[in-house]
Amino acid sequence: MWKRSLNASLSAALRRTVAPTGRAAVRIRSSSQRLRRPPSLSSDAGIAGSSLLGRRDSLRCSGRSCCSESASDDGSAPKCWNCGAVAGKSAGTAPFLACGSCRSVQPVDESVDYFQIFGLEKKYDIDVSNLEGKYKDWQKKLHPDLVHSKSEQEKEYAAGQSARVIDAYRTLSKPLTRAIYVLKLEGVNVDEEETVSEPELLTEILEIREAVDEAADSQALRQIQSQMEDKLRHWYNSFASSLHARKFEDAQTCVRRMKYYTRVNEEITKKL
Repeated sequence: MWKRSLNASLSAALRRTVAPTGRAAVRIRSSSQRLRRPPSLSSDAGIAGSSLLGRRDSLRCSGRSCCSESASDDGSAPKCWNCGAVAGKSAGTAPFLACGSCRSVQPVDESVDYFQIFGLEKKYDIDVSNLEGKYKDWQKKLHPDLVHSKSEQEKEYAAGQSARVIDAYRTLSKPLTRAIYVLKLEGVNVDEEETVSEPELLTEILEIREAVDEAADSQALRQIQSQMEDKLRHWYNSFASSLHARKFEDAQTCVRRMKYYTRVNEEITKKL
């Protein structure tokens, strides 16, 4: 009897102390006319490709915007390793890449995504007009050359933070790389080395490249480039619509086309 009472008391104590545990015009056939797409939404235009050094954050998404769950969601804000100042309570620096109190560069926090670095809502359609200014502001605080007199530890922090801000800027400033990053945040991996496997798309791309090769002068090349930019705008908008509807397969289809039209534009640029 006394053993059962002791076991019951221990179980009750454990339940009280253990807390429960809890992402001239050149005619080119368009593959976009053969595919059904959701209605277009507005999106800024731009063309680029770059490597992405991203990660899958835990996300909750509603519509086109997504909210991340960071380590600070439980109410415990990060503190400066140098002076102990709490993030957001010193100079209001958010995210906590550099201390607003003592200006010490902080170690890289992988839970801070690229959108948070620039204080942007996590969605595909963003205003990139102020992105460069925010990027330069961060580099004034994080660039390794500015901490040459600091400790080796802080120099390492500065190198890591600066490189991450550079990659964040390059990723978010272009619609294609931003689309790939948004999908990665959603847990959808995009194979950037994937080759063409769709016959219709392959045929169209070959026709476009043939037109580029046969272009008589720079004016003809620019006309083809203009057509490519129109196609890219269409697929940017289609991607935004697919993401809004959470149709990730359609979104991947949009990315594939964006990728190949971007490559054609890069080839034209080299010829001009």
